[in-house]
Amino acid sequence: MSSSTTMRAISQDTLGGPEVLHLTEQERPEPLPTEVQVRVHAAGVNPVDWKTREGGGMAGVLGEPPFVLGWDVSGVVTKVGFGVHTLKVGDEVYGMPWFPRQAGAYAEYVTAPSRQFALKPTTVDHDRAAAVPLAALTAWQSLVDAARVEPGQRVLIHAAAGGVGHFAVQIAKHLGARVIGTASAAKHDWLRSLGADELIDYTAVRFEDAVGDVDVVIDLVGDDHDATSTRSLKTLRPGGIIVAVPSGVSPELVDSAHAQGLRASAFLVEPDGPALTRIAGLIDEDIVKVEVEDVLPLADAAEAHRRGESGRTRGKLVLRVAS
Repeated sequence: MSSSTTMRAISQDTLGGPEVLHLTEQERPEPLPTEVQVRVHAAGVNPVDWKTREGGGMAGVLGEPPFVLGWDVSGVVTKVGFGVHTLKVGDEVYGMPWFPRQAGAYAEYVTAPSRQFALKPTTVDHDRAAAVPLAALTAWQSLVDAARVEPGQRVLIHAAAGGVGHFAVQIAKHLGARVIGTASAAKHDWLRSLGADELIDYTAVRFEDAVGDVDVVIDLVGDDHDATSTRSLKTLRPGGIIVAVPSGVSPELVDSAHAQGLRASAFLVEPDGPALTRIAGLIDEDIVKVEVEDVLPLADAAEAHRRGESGRTRGKLVLRVAS
């Protein structure tokens, strides 16, 4: 049981499998000037979390364990530091603070600059709001800022049924694109309900044989898995762009793209309060829906990682930190 100055948090003392995650008691962080303290009600679970846990992902940024994973937060402001004017105590907020530095979202409290948060969508609870920030910002920034998608363009989204993918389908559709997604056949009807125009069962066909003349590829799989980025170049029309998210863009991919009159862009999501405000508006207007496969208690973080690593999750997994 935590005291008035401590909190529960999921920590790890070494790199490794899900079993290294364990519940601890730690000191509560206090907000510095321009920061807020947020009582975390729920924390989203993302692939970068388990990659970091075992030594990939952002482990190089966080340094040696012990550290507390997690970047997706939904909760309530409990303290404000000097100079904060955009939020007040009692505000319900959500955000992706500090990424790629440690945010420590798998805990009862976090602190971060106030402008890395936004007021959470009013039409969803904290569990669903916590599923949004990292995944939706990745989709938003890759489509809007990196690819600069325009109405009428053809956009191919790999892993369309995943956490980032299901947001990317909806945001691309909102931007006026014709949306093509890769996903197993069992998820096609659901993705059509989110706005996908064409779907490819990657388990049955090679996607590059099934689609072409694409303006933008949002690759949420990467070259580490069956050379997905490299194969995606075959689907692009001249001048098209691939935005590669999980494994980045290798020099070989850049050279191959340039040789074919194409563009290849690496990508890493950034904290973005204004974009989260726009995304919250889309959620409240029912333009963007949030898919949460399951909500687990904070103490079950290891099980959430095991399930996430299976690669079969529809939408997001969330840890409930407080009721």
